[in-house]
Amino acid sequence: MAPVNNNVQINEPKFKVTVVGSGNWGSVASKLIASNTLKLSSFHDEVKMWVFEEILPSGEKLTDVINLTNENVKYLPGIKLGCNVVADPDLENAVRDANMLVFVTPHQFMEGICKRLIGKIRSDAQAISLIKGMEVKKEGPCMISTLISQQLGVNCCVLMGANIANEIAVEKFSEATVGYRGNREIAENWVQLFSTPYFAVSACQDVEGVELCGTLKNVVAIAAGFVDGLDMGNNTKAAIMRIGLREMKAFSKLLFSSVKDSTFFESCGVADLITTCLGGRNRKCAEAFAKNGGKRSFDDLEAEMLQGQKLQGVSTAKEVYEVLKHKGWLEMFPLFTTVHEICTGRLPPTAIVEYSEHAPKFPLVGGPTSFP
Repeated sequence: MAPVNNNVQINEPKFKVTVVGSGNWGSVASKLIASNTLKLSSFHDEVKMWVFEEILPSGEKLTDVINLTNENVKYLPGIKLGCNVVADPDLENAVRDANMLVFVTPHQFMEGICKRLIGKIRSDAQAISLIKGMEVKKEGPCMISTLISQQLGVNCCVLMGANIANEIAVEKFSEATVGYRGNREIAENWVQLFSTPYFAVSACQDVEGVELCGTLKNVVAIAAGFVDGLDMGNNTKAAIMRIGLREMKAFSKLLFSSVKDSTFFESCGVADLITTCLGGRNRKCAEAFAKNGGKRSFDDLEAEMLQGQKLQGVSTAKEVYEVLKHKGWLEMFPLFTTVHEICTGRLPPTAIVEYSEHAPKFPLVGGPTSFP
């Protein structure tokens, strides 16, 4: 009988993944990840997905239905997530064993989620944020990746791109960008975890640039929706998108001098801006807002049109406006400023291509070209 070699080491999977969030994009992210953890030896097969528990009209709990049917019947109906996705309504339990944490919730909930997780995650955990938005505090704006890093003491990358979730769910080709700071190896782990034949992911050493692209494009999408709602045509919409990209770049570079020009030509930049201004929930609700002459609130439209999903553009426009006002930059960013003033009823939707004595010194179409 051959001797037993007691020195043979069995390679145990190094990484265990939890997705914090289970909305439309969170469910699609879980599907992408779960398809890869089954194939990659460095990852445990099981993917936990934290679900904010809801009672469905049938009286059943959403988590129970997801685990029974392998489908998020509320936020991603008709799509199988993968047999290795396990829904868990207990946040602390969902993250307990994970050392790769994927955050994908509405940005306004993240501070509360982070506070609940302090001291509850593994010391070797890495994080990535798929969240578009920022927190505005008295000391200035705080990106969601920074919030996660500071509150939880973990390195946090970001993933942004031209990613309308329902298209990725049915495996239509799409791209995304992972933004990272210093450790390329960690970024490559995330690229490996998300990449599929229909979801091409690349890495970019510019966390702030990638994240701000994903955040600010929702404000521009609100403007594009106003244009659609007023039936102003494609030329006007193209002008709004160009101005929006210019303001995205200027705002990002004023906040963070490290932001790279090249980032705006990645999927997270111009591609995400284009797809969000052509489709997506922010454009859709802003179109309805303009068609109603601004007489119906965004809260009402969100409740009616999004089946429990959250708008990001309106709240981000408010946050950006607060930063601009605090820093005295309002006149430098006429599009961002006007979007917020339309959303709050100070200006009519038609003001998206107009300006008055109350608006910036220069019109929206045209304007300064000496931005950073």
